[in-house]
Amino acid sequence: MAEKPLTDWDSGLLDCFEDASTCCYGFWCGPCLACTVAGRFGENNCLPLCDICSFVASRFFGLPIFPHPAVLSVRAAMRNRYGIKGSLCKDIAISCCCCTCAWCQMHRELKHRKQAPTVVNIQNNNIVNMQPVPVMQAPMMMPAQPVPAAYMAQPAVTVVSQ
Repeated sequence: MAEKPLTDWDSGLLDCFEDASTCCYGFWCGPCLACTVAGRFGENNCLPLCDICSFVASRFFGLPIFPHPAVLSVRAAMRNRYGIKGSLCKDIAISCCCCTCAWCQMHRELKHRKQAPTVVNIQNNNIVNMQPVPVMQAPMMMPAQPVPAAYMAQPAVTVVSQ
């Protein structure tokens, strides 16, 4: 089985202004953006909450730099699924230093990947009429039978047969 060549990210890590809505979303509500990206990628929406807990734990224990587990795992999984160039070492460095930029980059990548491709399918279609040809039917005639005069009546007229 031939391997697909690795591609680059659709946008760079610091290309936030390429998509201003994603940039604003990440700047004003970073945890919400992270939850959106995780959910769209198929992970649990609450996965990025691990980043908040790990940040608090790293500050509690006095660790100045600590890789955020959610951004690291989603970024590595996204690179693997879409065949994007990179390494785990770069992912760790990015998750330690530029978490919000990483979530924005992944959001832009998912938006780019979710665009429906235009598929053109040209076929020679022969139109076939599947309905039967309409047939005219002659009107049904009742056999001519004499009607007894006693039964023929009109309003206000009395007919008596002798």
